[in-house]
Parts: sequence; C-alpha cells; structure tokens
Amino acid sequence: MALEQKLILASGSPRRLDLLNQAGISPARLMPMDIDETPKKSEHPRSLARRLSTEKAEAAYAAVNGDPAWRHSYILSADTVVAVGRRILEKTEYTEEASSALHLLSGRGHWVYTGICLVTPGGQFRQKVVETKVRFKRLSPREIENYIASGQWRGKAGAYAIQGIAGTFVQKLVGSYTNVVGLPLFEVTTLLTGEGFDVAAAWPEG
Repeated sequence: MALEQKLILASGSPRRLDLLNQAGISPARLMPMDIDETPKKSEHPRSLARRLSTEKAEAAYAAVNGDPAWRHSYILSADTVVAVGRRILEKTEYTEEASSALHLLSGRGHWVYTGICLVTPGGQFRQKVVETKVRFKRLSPREIENYIASGQWRGKAGAYAIQGIAGTFVQKLVGSYTNVVGLPLFEVTTLLTGEGFDVAAAWPEG
C-alpha cells in the first residue's frame, strides 16, 4: 500500500479484522486501545457506542501522530453496544451473567449499536452510529444451557455471537447483519471511500 493508503485498525477484535478482510481491506497495523468502557450514569446505549469509538480513535491518533511512519494514516475504530431499551448488556465473562442476558433476550427484540470513527490523514474525525434491531425466538432453558456450555458467549456484548450458534436464535433482523457482528461494512466502506481511501485497491482480480 502507498503511504496514503495505510489503515490502522484501533481494535483487537478478530471479528472486525475478518470483516475488513472480507471487504478486501488489510489494515497495515492493529492497535487495540485500552480505555475505560464503563457507561456513564443514564448514558443512552447509542451515545455510549459513539463515545467509546471516538475515544478509541483519539487514543490511537495520539499514539501515532508523532511518528512520521504513521502520521498520515487512516485510523478506524469501532465499539458495539447491545441494549434492551436503555438497558445496556455489557460483555459477559461469567456464566451467571450470560444466563441472565440470554433469559432477558429470549422472545423479545433488542438493539445493537455500533459506533464507528474514522480519522482521516488530515486529522479530521468522521463519526457514525449504526443501529440494527434483532429479535430472538423464545429460548428454552435447555437451549440456554447448551449455548452457555459452548462458550461462544464469552467476552461478547449481550452474551452472544450472531455469526456462531446464536445465529439460529434470530427470528428477525432489521438493518445491517455485519453491524451485529461488530463492524457495519457498508457504512465503513462508504466513510473510507468518501475520504479518498481506495477500498477496491487490493481486491483480487479474476
């Protein structure tokens, strides 16, 4: 890639990297940003997704801005929030948390918000929040128990990964599927293209 085509992904998420690769984009560098992701009091899920994606981008920009090798790169960050109404379902690490989240999601709709933030080579910040509505079927206690045993919920917002077994729980989805995975590809590629990044530069030729 030419210098102006360097993209830094301010995330350590394998899912986000896979999605970018799916779009034919290979980040030149991965920079997971360690920030406090605790929601503020009464913070709306949409606002949280926007704030955290911006803070990750700001941290990455500050880290590379003084380095001539990376100063003119594009920086992309994202943060995904799952919510039932205004109730935010954070990333689950324990089986009790996962069980509680899955019982809450069972048979009802919820929202997935992904905030994306793109820093241009000129240091401009471009932000967007993408939302998708997802409805789960009613889950039996056995289904929840078996899903928890699979371990696919661990570290996932809302205690599920739609690209895995939990995809069978989805009764209806309105909006972007890749948004629920963790990175809305249409919006990301549109942002990149709008700021002069040649998304198709590395596409394979048939």
